[in-house]
Formats: sequence, C-alpha cells, structure tokens
Amino acid sequence: MYNRRTFFRNSGALALGGLILSGKGYASVFGNYAMHPVGLQLYTLGGTIDQDVPGTLKKVAEIGYKDVESAFSVKGGYYGMTSKEFAKMTKDMGLSWVSHHTIGAPFKMPPGGFKVPAGMDTTRLHQLRSMPPMKNLKENYQQVIDEVAEGGLKYLVCASIPLGNSDEIHQAIDILNRSGEAAKKAGVTLCYHNHTHEFETVDGMVPYDMLLTQTSPDILKMELDLGWATKAGADPVELFKKNPGRFPLWHVKDISADQKIPTEIGNGTVDFKRIFAASKESGMQYFFVEQDGATHPIESITASYKDLTTKILV
Repeated sequence: MYNRRTFFRNSGALALGGLILSGKGYASVFGNYAMHPVGLQLYTLGGTIDQDVPGTLKKVAEIGYKDVESAFSVKGGYYGMTSKEFAKMTKDMGLSWVSHHTIGAPFKMPPGGFKVPAGMDTTRLHQLRSMPPMKNLKENYQQVIDEVAEGGLKYLVCASIPLGNSDEIHQAIDILNRSGEAAKKAGVTLCYHNHTHEFETVDGMVPYDMLLTQTSPDILKMELDLGWATKAGADPVELFKKNPGRFPLWHVKDISADQKIPTEIGNGTVDFKRIFAASKESGMQYFFVEQDGATHPIESITASYKDLTTKILV
C-alpha cells in the first residue's frame, strides 16, 4: 500500500529529481517510481529476530523501514505465529507485511556442506541443519499459498529450487507453473528469487533464462536480487529491458569490493542509482534491503537505510 503525499505542489519541488521524507521510511525518484516505502527482508536479521520477535520488529520500524518480507524461522510457522497473527503484529508495529519466502523443493544440504566465504555469519546455515523439514512448493504448495493468502499477503516468493541439471530445471518449471496458477487463483502473485547459480550454464541451458521463457509472466514474476545478479555478471537494467514489467520485487543488496560477501548498502560495488533509474521499466512495486550473514544485523540495517535514503534515492 502506498502512502502518497502531496508535497509535489510547487514548481520548485517539481524541478527536483527525487525527494526523501527523512525518518518516515519513504523515498521517491520523481518520474521513475513514486513514494515507495523502504522494505527489509527479515532474513537479514538472522537469529536475532527469533530471540525477540516483537522487540526486533520494533527496532526495524524505529529505523524507518515500512515494508517487510518474511523468511523461515526456527520457531516454525511465521516466527512462531500463524500468518494472521504475524500480520496483526506487523500492522500494530506500523509495518506492512508484503511478501513471504518459501522453498521450491525439500531442502538438502549439499555434500560437504555449504562453502561460506570468510567474514559471513553462518548461524542461519547451521540452524537449517537442525530444523524439521520446511514446507515447500513441490509437496505443500496449496497449504503454503492458503496460509499466505490468509495473512493477506500480496506476494509469495520461491527463495530457491534445485537447478543443478536439465531434469531439475524442467521439474522446477513444472513446480513453479503449478504453484503460480494456484497462487493466482488465491489472489497472490508468485515470484522467483535468484542467487548466482541461476545465471551459470547447466547442460547447455542458463536456468534463469529458462525460468523466464518457459513460464508465463501472468503466472510467475521475479524478485531480482540485485547483489547476486551483479555478482553473477548479469546486468539488472538489461534484464529489465528484455523483460519489462516482470520484476515487481527487488532485493537491494550490495556486494563487497572483493565480490565475495554481501555488505551494507553503499559499501560495495552495485550501481544502485543506475538500477533505480530503470525501476519503472522493471515493474518494481516493492524493494527490500537484504544482507545475508550480517554479523551485527541491527547496526547493518541502520547503516544501509541511512545510505539508501540519503545518498542513493536522492
């Protein structure tokens, strides 16, 4: 939901390329996108949020974030609550719960575990090992969709799905098409979130290209992770030009200068000004700051919010 203000009333305001309503969580780039709240992917908070859900959400709101996107919780469900209960809590905090991440198929730890770059917090990955099986689109798509619809969410995002060979790619397309159809019937839009491997050639195919071309834009949209796409060598702006309107959600993520790990917005190498200038063509409706493996998440999201609203979106 957009809280539109009426401050563009005089010619001086109209001459500005963009304005920031400081401290209110809103940023605008005039002519490209109007008055979008700044959002946060709660995965950024790691285990902090599971230790104190209301207290952590209160801090998120106090920083200035307005929209949130949820991810898995070791508490189960939606941070230990039903979708309706979590929706009420966020609303009471002055936050808008827009989207939720799920997985596409049963999670399997790769042989030897994940290779995590030095300096990146691995707490969340260790928690994955000890968690009971998570609901997924392959086995539980209708239940997942019904839950997010009950919570009033606009979007459900497939955070990842196996794409390691041609069989997995085709199976993923089938899962996403089936889930997207069911989501549409429930009034929810299904999106796919990328990492880097979707842009790597597998059995002569580039998985991301396959997902875009073998699914209908009416059934599957994309949540483009700007950081991972940039790290993989993909150009977000070119993706927008080739697939206009297909990217209603973004993850605003920066990547360190050595191209190894996510970092605070403004500390890395992603050209956000150029990307945000193409937001209209992309179809962007919401964006969420995300920093995987943040060692001190509250400090990191505070720094990212400040840089985003005072240096990038101006």
